[in-house]
Amino acid sequence: MQIANFQDLLNAAAMQSDAQRLLMVFAGATLPADASAQQKAEFEAGQGGELAPLICVDKLPQELGSFEALTQEADQLLSTEQRWQIVFIASLSGSPGQAPGPEQADKALQAMVESIKAGRIAGFIPFNRQGTPVNLQAH
Repeated sequence: MQIANFQDLLNAAAMQSDAQRLLMVFAGATLPADASAQQKAEFEAGQGGELAPLICVDKLPQELGSFEALTQEADQLLSTEQRWQIVFIASLSGSPGQAPGPEQADKALQAMVESIKAGRIAGFIPFNRQGTPVNLQAH
């Protein structure tokens, strides 16, 4: 199934034979400690930087009403200095009728965070603040 928006993701999760729990890692752009003068200038102009995980959330698909509600919740959890640009989403399968529990989600979220820090994002769907999937490529 092609995921063109957040609702498509919710629909795909609902269609799975095993109950799903969605894992979300909200990430913001940061400047590397060893950034060059050019990288600093680009970052200040709103370009470049690297993505750093800010907060993690896990939810059952039926707990998510809309992407707007999810973004509002994330914004409330973050301090005013922090702003997320991308949310990475993955799905964790349970069994028929039984979604994975919070303990399983915590372990999987930790693994997601470590993967994102290492730049391994191939298994996740990144969405921008407008709820549109984006194609991220390293430069």
